[in-house]
Formats: sequence, structure tokens, C-alpha cells
Amino acid sequence: MSSAGWRRVRDADPARQASAASAGHDPRPFGRDRRPLSAAPSPPEPLARRRELALLATLAAIQFTHVVDFMIVIPLAPQLMRLWDIGPQAFGLLVSAYTFAAAVSGLVAVVVVDRHDRRRALLALYGGFVLATALCGLAPGYGALLAARVLAGAFGGVIGAMILAIVADTVPYARRARANALVASAFSLSAIVGVPAGLWIATVAGWRTPFLAVAALSVAVGLVATWSIPPVAGHVAEGRTRSPLGQIRAIMGVRNHWNAFAFMLALMFAGFTVIPFVAAYAVANVGLAEAELPAMYAVGGVATLVTAQVIGRLADRHGKKRVYAVVAFASIVPILALTHMPRSTLGWFLPVSTLFFILVPGRFGPAMALISGSAEPRLRGSFMSFNAAVQQFGAGVSALVAGVVVGRLADGSLSGYGWVGWLAVAFTLAFRIRVVDARAGRDAAIPPRA
Repeated sequence: MSSAGWRRVRDADPARQASAASAGHDPRPFGRDRRPLSAAPSPPEPLARRRELALLATLAAIQFTHVVDFMIVIPLAPQLMRLWDIGPQAFGLLVSAYTFAAAVSGLVAVVVVDRHDRRRALLALYGGFVLATALCGLAPGYGALLAARVLAGAFGGVIGAMILAIVADTVPYARRARANALVASAFSLSAIVGVPAGLWIATVAGWRTPFLAVAALSVAVGLVATWSIPPVAGHVAEGRTRSPLGQIRAIMGVRNHWNAFAFMLALMFAGFTVIPFVAAYAVANVGLAEAELPAMYAVGGVATLVTAQVIGRLADRHGKKRVYAVVAFASIVPILALTHMPRSTLGWFLPVSTLFFILVPGRFGPAMALISGSAEPRLRGSFMSFNAAVQQFGAGVSALVAGVVVGRLADGSLSGYGWVGWLAVAFTLAFRIRVVDARAGRDAAIPPRA
């Protein structure tokens, strides 16, 4: 790829912008925005560390419940495909329905999210998510479950954006990668606790029960959230002065935002083409029993829970773009090994799947810190909602593409999964990112590949 093809994501940290503005320089990305330069809004007063930890723990719990709601569908693939006699394309649609609905709701949220206190918005969205998850558990068949997944995605996708915006608005940039890693540990916990428990419950009491259990747990988490999440409304005054169309123009008028969206698309294609069919491939091609799937998720989740925090600390210490690059390039090995795994046993499969769970989700801590740092602070809530829509759209298209590429043979095994792995590798290598380090104030790009 030519140098012109590389994507540039520059940090829009308020402190750096204010410093550059006071020195008479245009601190905005690329320094050629023709709009009048206004003073960057002052960042909110940092929370006490205990209050910050309580906030992050609550956000992680909210993330945990809606991630389990999303993730539990994937390991249920063998059961659902057998129960309703559906193929990879129909199952891929079941996964994509959630993500496409999340993308649409994210676009709608762009024009309203910065007009309201983020705490109130998050609690309202979470209430809708609880209702949608309960409806998933009550669905009588494939069509009803598909409709319920659309509703769950409409709320769940925006919840993720609100969580990221609250983290970005309340945690100083110097600790933000670690904060994002802590919230992202919900993915690990969902794999350690949520998915294995959900699979066990589904085996004992039927596939509907995990959704009802998540809905009940979410009610308890929501009650805690009303106490632990502080008001986050410093952005509201300016957000209400812009029309919805003006809000979209403001977001899309920043060139740096486009680069962040392109980076997010590549990030999703690099992982979510593979993830939806991991469980189905493990059972149909590798030869694992469905009863062994909880072990795969539990071991991978434990490893990810530990390494995600390590990756977050390394990103804060050595640079988010550098650590992201190392983790992304290293993820190529388990991606190819997993998607080309021959018939084997759990003992051989676990090391490969565990390395996959460590490196593929491990990219998100530094990646989301880079993306949230690239946003104009006055637009961060709307930007993160738009970015969540891009993320969910990318996940939906990735799952659909994987569903088209992957086929089912007469003996029940899956074909084409190896090609999906190569597609994920291509998107891993397709983009690099460049950032201005907030502490050093200098360009620190990842060196181009030879």
C-alpha cells in the first residue's frame, strides 16, 4: 500500500488543544479546518479514585450483561442450527440482525445523545435492553427470536457507545487505556462466567433460560447504576444549540473522525469474520463435543481477563499505537491456526483458541483509547455513538460475509472457514494508524511494514 493509503488518526485531547490554541497554532487534526477555532471545553473535574473505580466497575457490569446477551447466541449455534434446521447463512443473519439494529440506533443516537445527561441516557437505554432480552427468552421460534434480537441490538449497541463516552469524559487521558481495558474485561468475564454458565443452563433448562437469567441480573445491575454513575452533563449546553443536521455535519466535518471510522471498520472485519462460527467449526470440523465448549470459553476468558489489563498498562506506558500494532500483528498466528484447525482434541484446540481470545479482543483496549482520543471533545458523545454504529455495521457485514463464505457439507462439517481466516488477516494488515502522543506532543507513527 502506498503512503497515501495509510490512515491518520490524531489525538484531540483537550489539554493539547488548549495548549496549541494559546500558542497561536491550530491544534485541530491536520490544522486546515476552515471553521473558526473556538476554545476547547474544559475537561470535567476528575473523580476521586474510589469513585472512579466504582464507576468503572458498574460500567463493566453493564457491559458484561449486554455482552453476554450478544455472545451467548454464538456458542448456541450448534443447538439452534439443529433445533430449527437452519444453515450458516440463516444463523449469520441471526447474529447480524443484532448488529445492524445497533448500527441504525447508533446513527439515530448521534443527533440526540449530546443533548442529554449521559447518565440518564444510559439508564433509559439499559431499561429497554432488559425488556428486549426478556423477549428473546420468550421467543417461540426463529422468526420471533430474530425480531427480539433486532430490538436487543437497538438498545445494546448504543449502550456500548454511552459507556465509552462516559469513560472518555470522566477518566483522564493518561489512565484511559487502563480504564477501557477494565471495562473491556467484561468480555473476558462473559467468557469465563457468562457463556459457560449460559451454556450449562441451556443444556439443563433449554436455550431460552440464559436470556431470562441475563434479564434478571440486569435489573440488579441497573439498580446499582442509579447510585454509582454520576451525572455527566458538561456537554449538554452546546449539544442543544445545534440542530440534528448540524450535529451530523459537525461530526463529519472533521477529517480525523473519518480516519477513526475507517480504522474501526478494519478492526471489526479483522475479528468478526471469524468469531461467529468458532463454536460451530469446533464442533463440526475439529470434533469437540458441545459439552466441551464451556471449557474453551472459560479458559480463554481467564487468560484474556489477565492479559487485557497487562495490554492496557503497556499501552499507557509505551504508546497506544505501538502496543496495538504488536498485538494486531501477533493475532495473525491464532487466526490462521484456528480457521485451519484439522480434526483434533480439546487438548490441542485449547492453546490455539486461548491465544485467539487473548490477542483478538486484546486489540480493543489500545484501539478504543486511540479512537476516543481522536474525537473533538465537544462532539465526543455523538462521535462515539456514530463510531458504535460503524462498529456494529462492520460486525454485521462481517458476519454476513462469513455466512456466505462458510458452507455446510453433506456430513455436517463446515467449508470455507479457512478463507474467512485469510480475509481476517488481510484486514489486520490493511491499515496502520498514526497518532500524536498526548504526553510527548510529537508524531509517533508505527513504522510501515517492509
